[in-house]
Amino acid sequence: MNRKLIVYIVAFAAFLGPFTQTIYTPVLPEVASQFHTTSFVVNLTISVFSLFLAIMQMIYGPVTDTKGRRKVILFGISLYVIASLSCFFSNNIEMLIVFRALQAIGIAAGSVVAVTVISDLFVGKERGQAMGTFQMMVSLGPVLGPVIGGFLSGLFNFHSVFLALAATGLIVLVLNYIFLQETKPDNGEAAHFQLRDFAEILQNRVGSSVIYLGFIQYYVFYNFLVFLPNILSERYGMSAEQKGLVFLPMSLCIVAGSFIGGKILSRIDGKKIIVLTTFLNVSSVMFFMIFYSISMDWLLAGIIFFGLFFGLSLPVQTTLLTDAYLKNRATAIGAYNFFRYMGMAFGPIIGSLFYKMGGYFLLFGFIVLAFLTFALVLARLLLGAQASKSAS
Repeated sequence: MNRKLIVYIVAFAAFLGPFTQTIYTPVLPEVASQFHTTSFVVNLTISVFSLFLAIMQMIYGPVTDTKGRRKVILFGISLYVIASLSCFFSNNIEMLIVFRALQAIGIAAGSVVAVTVISDLFVGKERGQAMGTFQMMVSLGPVLGPVIGGFLSGLFNFHSVFLALAATGLIVLVLNYIFLQETKPDNGEAAHFQLRDFAEILQNRVGSSVIYLGFIQYYVFYNFLVFLPNILSERYGMSAEQKGLVFLPMSLCIVAGSFIGGKILSRIDGKKIIVLTTFLNVSSVMFFMIFYSISMDWLLAGIIFFGLFFGLSLPVQTTLLTDAYLKNRATAIGAYNFFRYMGMAFGPIIGSLFYKMGGYFLLFGFIVLAFLTFALVLARLLLGAQASKSAS
């Protein structure tokens, strides 16, 4: 089995989750017009997708640990292809909401299985480099989604988006069916999942630190995604096309950072990288909060720094997480992904409350304070434990 090829194949499956989540956003007004409904109802197709994507992480994790990697990912992608075709043929908003949920239920298997397979096949420095490649590909999802979605809907109509997703899913399904073999270690006994496994996962010092970091980073990231367009409209009077271009540098820096993070993991201790990049992320948000209103150049610098440091930490997080768990590795990945998606969901909701109370200063001020507090706790949990071991 060609391990490098497998990394790209399973990463392609994981890529489809965020890609499917964002490819749909440019066509929301067209969907509302086509189905004669409100923007609120159409937005439910986004919320439902995100909700089921999060919930299924907690289900696919234990199932992948007990049933194996290959069966789970083939089932998930097959369901995704069927649901995508059903979205294409949907003739009312109710059907579209149902099949968007089924899309998420299917493709949610991709990220859990991909990270688990990579951790099965690689160890040590090689694992870090493979995780860097994986995170780089997954980071391309939210970058390419809106671009391709807008292009397809402009040439044809919004239904073409779902046909493209079904075709892409079918390609991923065939590749995994042909090349992916079962990588679950054969230890002679089948693991039996219990609810207390999640509690045990959160008791691990390193693993729980990474899981909570995933929540707060995506909380911050999605506050940028939601509130940055408003800043660009109110402060700089930008058009929709111009605002899309502003997001591009941050997205590309996340991709580049993910690739670089996997490389430097072979030279620098992962715990030190996590702590350093977390403090740098806090600094970048503080920089943005202070300078975003002065000029566009300063605003761009703030989000570029955030994207780069965010990307640098991603492959390190998954590498540390998979190193921390052996028996219930996929369950741990499922918990990690669940917390990340919860960060995505809670970020805009809580951020809106702070914005209403005190504008952007309170919104980003709370982020800086909470993020800095977590960074200090993270440093104590990860580096403090290392210092204690060295002293003993």
